[in-house]
Amino acid sequence: MKTLKFGISIALFSGLLIFSSCEKNDKATNISSAGGTKSHNTGRNCMECHKSGGEGEGSFQVAGTAYDSTKTATYTNVIVKLFTQPGGTGTLRATINGDAKGNFFTTETIDFSGGVYPAVYGNSGNVKYMGSTISDGACNACHGSSTGKIWTK
Repeated sequence: MKTLKFGISIALFSGLLIFSSCEKNDKATNISSAGGTKSHNTGRNCMECHKSGGEGEGSFQVAGTAYDSTKTATYTNVIVKLFTQPGGTGTLRATINGDAKGNFFTTETIDFSGGVYPAVYGNSGNVKYMGSTISDGACNACHGSSTGKIWTK
């Protein structure tokens, strides 16, 4: 009986150790980069998990997915810039490099005060500007569901 209790105790302790080692760190740095392949869940709202207290690694400030002009295939290595004025003018607040899967994300602090205007840069030099400001970086919360997908060429 003592052996059984000891075995159960070891199993419970091991399970607790494994569970606690899988907790995500809200303060973790997690930034996409050109050619990177560690991202997942393309097209979904990244910030459902990558938020304070969420299951994802790090709390994203901006995250989303970019597509090519067909809007069916992702666009690799996109660049997203956030400006204080429309049409890529004003002060540049942030530059986020997308990865090989079409996803872009960053845990770096971004100043959204006064709103920012996103610009999406394709590898050919094509730029798509969003005509309105955003004050939240959960791009896929709207794009791809209630609003058209983010795309460039």
